[in-house]
Amino acid sequence: MSPIEFEGLTGNTAAISEKEGSGFLKIQPLKRNYSLDALYKYSNVEPHLGTEFEKGIQIRNILNSPDSNQLFHDLAVLVSERIVVFLRNQDLTFEEQKQFIDRLGLAAGKPLTSGLHSHPISDSNAEFGEKAYVISSDITFENIPSDYAILRIPSDYAILRIRDLPPEGGDTLWASAYEVYDRLSPTFQKFLEGLAATHVGEEFLNLARAGVTKLNPGPRGAPEDVGTELTAVHPVIRTNPVTGWKGVFANKIFTKRINDLSKDESDIVLEYLFQLAPLNHDIHVRFRWNKNDVAVWDNRSSYHAATADFDADAYSRLGERAASLGEKPYFDPKSKSRREALGITPPVARRAHLASFAATADNK
Repeated sequence: MSPIEFEGLTGNTAAISEKEGSGFLKIQPLKRNYSLDALYKYSNVEPHLGTEFEKGIQIRNILNSPDSNQLFHDLAVLVSERIVVFLRNQDLTFEEQKQFIDRLGLAAGKPLTSGLHSHPISDSNAEFGEKAYVISSDITFENIPSDYAILRIPSDYAILRIRDLPPEGGDTLWASAYEVYDRLSPTFQKFLEGLAATHVGEEFLNLARAGVTKLNPGPRGAPEDVGTELTAVHPVIRTNPVTGWKGVFANKIFTKRINDLSKDESDIVLEYLFQLAPLNHDIHVRFRWNKNDVAVWDNRSSYHAATADFDADAYSRLGERAASLGEKPYFDPKSKSRREALGITPPVARRAHLASFAATADNK
């Protein structure tokens, strides 16, 4: 058994099994050794997420450093704690980009069988045929996804470098799944911690059914990620093994059903959860790209989307993204929320989403 695969995660079971009397997490969170801080300066962009390095850091230098193992360790912890990290003006090849994100996942403790993600749609061009591929996103922040939730072994980390962008607009926004969890009442948190949800790649399946494309049967980066169903079952509340913090692992694009609830119950709960990230603006960070800028983020505990606010007929927005696959998602009953771990007072959820939720329910 891999050190990050647990009993009790088959079928619809969301929680791992506990050894009686154990007060410890099944996976101990990683701690920084501060080797990164000794070499580079960085600052937080927003209180809850987002960190930007000052000019001078180059990913290529980290890859080639004699202390690269320690640097990758610290960077993995920083990214998982801060959700997303920004590095400006990177001189980086496709191969270096893939090597970087794979090593970041390994530094965080992913299984050796988890490699780089391959897209579920088979195609010979770079966008779909490579393990690092060109992206052009029109997903709005209202529908922010957590990447690769349809995989049995989803992504842990991803890296994106923008190489072509419009003169204005085209920003990317991230939201914190840790903070979404902390927007829930303690009673609702406990209710969700016993549940699992089904995630389905319906858009890809519909394209295949229509004969527009073919599905890649896999493996798509991990031996578990095979087949053309594009369906996976994951805990609604997920523990990040690097931080030991809880987050809500559900999104409007892929999450279709909370398994142990009726359809009506599931629809109501999911509709509420889906609104928390878009409408709580203080848990967002927005990044304005320049050419060759890089973002590195933790897919386990975040949601993100591009901002479709530019003329796509006149301008292009293209980037190269690579994603590492991590561990099988799990919930550890001993894990804590981010605010609990850091000793921060829990917030009150925004009234806006409560009012919006009530209006949505009235219209059904």
